[in-house]
Amino acid sequence: MSSRTGVVVALGVSQTLAWGSTYYLPAILAVPMARDLGLATGTVFAAFSSALVVSAVLGPSVGRRIDRFGGRDVLAASSLVFALGLVLLGLADGAKLLWAGWLVIGVGMGMGLYESAFSTLAGLYGREARGPITGITLLAGFASTVCWPITGWLNAEFGWQNACFTWAAVHLLLGLPLNRLLIPFGIQPPAPHAETAVAEANSTWLPMALLAFVFAVTWFVSTAMAAHLPWLLQIAGLSPAAAIAAAALVGPAQVAARLLEFSLLQRFHPLLSAKLAVVAHPIGALGVMTLGAPLATLFVLLHGAGNGILTIAKGTLPLAIFGPHGYGLRQGVLMVPARFGQALAPLAFALLIERFGTQALLFSSALGLAALVALLVLQTHALKEAT
Repeated sequence: MSSRTGVVVALGVSQTLAWGSTYYLPAILAVPMARDLGLATGTVFAAFSSALVVSAVLGPSVGRRIDRFGGRDVLAASSLVFALGLVLLGLADGAKLLWAGWLVIGVGMGMGLYESAFSTLAGLYGREARGPITGITLLAGFASTVCWPITGWLNAEFGWQNACFTWAAVHLLLGLPLNRLLIPFGIQPPAPHAETAVAEANSTWLPMALLAFVFAVTWFVSTAMAAHLPWLLQIAGLSPAAAIAAAALVGPAQVAARLLEFSLLQRFHPLLSAKLAVVAHPIGALGVMTLGAPLATLFVLLHGAGNGILTIAKGTLPLAIFGPHGYGLRQGVLMVPARFGQALAPLAFALLIERFGTQALLFSSALGLAALVALLVLQTHALKEAT
C-alpha cells in the first residue's frame, strides 16, 4: 500500500467514524434520549442544531490553523473532543448535560469533519489532492450504512447511554491513532507577497460569494432530505416499509456517483461535476411531484447521486479555482453559511412538507436551479479571468 493510499484509507475510516457517531447519531438516538430524559424530541434536535452552529463559527479559525501547521494534530485533537462530547451525552440525566454534550461535539465537528480532512489533503498534495479527496468520500459515504445499524443494535442491547460511551471509546482506540499516527505532517506553501495577496483578494470575492451560496443551498437540501426523506416518500404514496427501503438507496447512489467521479469525471474540471450534481435533485423531484410513487425510487437515486458528487465538489472546487494556498481558511469561510443552512433545514423543510406535501420539493428544486445559475456565473467569471 502506497503512503498516499494509506493516508486516504486512514482518513476515510476516521471520517466514517466521525460522521457516523455524531452527525448521524440523532436519527437513531434522538427518540430514546428524549423519552428517558423527559424532553421533547425537538429539544434533542435543537441541541444537535446548536452543534452545527458551533462548528460553523469555529470553521475559519480551524482552517487557518491547518494552513499554518497542517491538519494532523487538529484531526487527532478532534478525536479527543468527540470522545468527551459523547461521554457527556452518555452521562446526561437532563437537558443541561445533553446540551453540553452536543456543544462539545459541535467543537469536534468544527475540527474533525470533511473540511479539516480536505484541508489536510490540500496541505499534503496541493492541486493533486482531488483524487485523495474523492477517495475519502468514497469510504466515508458508508458512514450511515455502517454506523446506523451499529448504533441501533447498541441502543437495543445496552441502551443509548452505553451506545454513546462505546462510540467515545472507538474514537480513542481507533480514530485517535489513525489521525495522529498515520497522517503525515504537511503544510501549505509560503504565503504570497503582500501585493499578490491584495490582487488575489480583489479577484476572488465574487467566486467566494458564489461558492458560498452554492454550498449553503445544497447543504440545506441535503440535510432536509436526510431528515425527512422517508416521510416525504410516504406522502408521495409509498408504504412506510417501502419508503424506508427506498430512502436507504441514497447511500449506494452516493457511492456509485463518487465512483463515477473517481473514474470518469475526474478528467474534467470539477465545475462540470458540480453542474451535473445540482440538477439531479430537481429532475428527480419533478418526477415525484407529477407522477408520485412510481418515480420515487428514481428520485432517491438521482438525489443521492447528486449529493454524493456535491460532497466531493465542496472540496475540489475551491482547490481547482483558488489553488492550495490558504485552502483551509477559505474552506472554513465557505462552510459558515452552509452549516447555518444545515441547522435551519430540518425545521424549515418540516414546515414546508406539513403545508405543501410533496410540492415542498418545488422549493428544494428551486434552490438546486439557483445553484446551477451560480455555477454558470462562476464559470463565466473564470473564463474572463483566464483571458
